[in-house]
Amino acid sequence: MLRHFDAELQELKGQTLTMAGMAEQAVGRAMSALVERDAPLAEKVIEEDAAVNRLEVDIEEKCLSLLARYQPEAKDLRTIAMIFKIVNDLERVGDQGVNIAERTLDLLKYPLLKPLIDLPRMAVLAQRMLKDSLDAFVNANPELAREVCRRDSEVDHLNDQVYHELLVYMTQDPKTITRALDLILIGRSLERVADHATNIAEDVYYLVKGTTIKHRLAGV
Repeated sequence: MLRHFDAELQELKGQTLTMAGMAEQAVGRAMSALVERDAPLAEKVIEEDAAVNRLEVDIEEKCLSLLARYQPEAKDLRTIAMIFKIVNDLERVGDQGVNIAERTLDLLKYPLLKPLIDLPRMAVLAQRMLKDSLDAFVNANPELAREVCRRDSEVDHLNDQVYHELLVYMTQDPKTITRALDLILIGRSLERVADHATNIAEDVYYLVKGTTIKHRLAGV
């Protein structure tokens, strides 16, 4: 019985990583569509979001099935509860990819407002945070989880920088407002991706160490 449970739990972790890859890919493709001005790629991101949503439902149903059939305790119970939370964050990461793709389709109606520098940097940082938070989960690595949390401030700083720069464009030339707002919303989406990665990392830290680093990272 225990062997069956362990095998099913490993399969569940594998599906969670598959979902993470899909969500990360959505963000990456959406940003590629923005930088390369590729409308079909942006549309593909939007179309493929349904697959991320279906996988979330499938994983949640399997979590409930494991809980009902095996009634796990201690760390196994916490792991399943954490997978519930992870897939919720991953589904929202996929949604942010869709948001970026939708804003990209709006932006492609107009000439490029400014060279895209900080937004691609934010995307790279946020995607790396997401990947590392899942690596921390798989390898039960609290130090990597804590490092992911520390990187969130770097993404926040870039987002503030993007916002203030675009605010200048809008105040100097009202014709730029539509494009600037779309770019601001893309920055906000990337900031949210980093937040979801941080959520996962915080939960990993708690799962492994038994203590929380939410709201008090500097004291750890």
